[in-house]
Amino acid sequence: MASKEKIAHTMEFPPPTPQPNVYPLSWENKTNKLQEVWEASQREYWDPEKLPWDTFNVEKYTWEQRESIAYWWTILSVFDASAPPVFAAAFIKTYEVHEEDVVRRCFFSVTRDEQNHEQMCGMAITKLLEHPDPLTYVPKTDIGLRLQKNAKWLYYNGGRYWDGFKTAVPKYSLAVLFSSFLMGEMAAATIFHQMAASCNELVFKEGFAKIGKDEGRHMAIVLTLMERDYPALAQEDKEVITKQIRAGYLFLSAVLFEPPEEFWDLPSDFIANQREGEKFAREAGFAIPEYETKKENWKKAMLNLKGVLAKYNTDFPAIPEVGITGKEISDVDLDDIIPVF
Repeated sequence: MASKEKIAHTMEFPPPTPQPNVYPLSWENKTNKLQEVWEASQREYWDPEKLPWDTFNVEKYTWEQRESIAYWWTILSVFDASAPPVFAAAFIKTYEVHEEDVVRRCFFSVTRDEQNHEQMCGMAITKLLEHPDPLTYVPKTDIGLRLQKNAKWLYYNGGRYWDGFKTAVPKYSLAVLFSSFLMGEMAAATIFHQMAASCNELVFKEGFAKIGKDEGRHMAIVLTLMERDYPALAQEDKEVITKQIRAGYLFLSAVLFEPPEEFWDLPSDFIANQREGEKFAREAGFAIPEYETKKENWKKAMLNLKGVLAKYNTDFPAIPEVGITGKEISDVDLDDIIPVF
């Protein structure tokens, strides 16, 4: 137990505060580029409840279609519902390590944006299923039953990730975390802009466009900080980043591609159920990319990230699933990864 003995009468000034600690505070700003990003986040803030939900008539869809579209939003929620606490943890870390004031504000804006994305998932699921929780919802169709089983396994895996995340965040510097953040933002921006362009439902089209703009802004934050910090990055940090990229690919593939069986703990019929659900969703005009398009999206995002890391002489891992060569990484552990969305 910490001593409560008073010391002010023994010295003129207090001793330094043990670190990491949010005190003492300062408001120093050097990275001027981030001020523009912060101002954009203020201008572009949006409210999910004010999207055109009055145009969304769920009754025009069959229950197979409704349950299948809700399943896609449920997959997204596995990642987007974790994003607010993930970035909140990073936001706290910016205070503990005494980051610039504008960096703290930018991380606050990301946390706030991700809360909107989580709410978008919840509102879509609730309206489609007429129930606020996809796991306690009683499915009305056979495909709905099978997709709910998928969802339960995804949430189970997500829970394992969260336990690992809480242990891992204190171990890594913000500079190491940036690579994982950037990976998630690059991939997310791609899929949301694509969904916005192809989706028929107005409320989804507008929501995807706003989310895509948010993710692009988050990407600008991370790129700016990498530009600031990566030229002086230690070699041991570079090695961790290489491993994190491989882990992030495997983790985020569950929503952006298909979950790799060797990494995710899933039943044998998971992929077949998901593909069948995607067919129902596409028939309803909900434009989930086809397998080859997902693969190409992932490849482009990975090549973009590879190009960024190459500037800082950081090895990129091999991603054989999408045809990218690099350093072979075989010992990825779910308990050590910091991927976010």
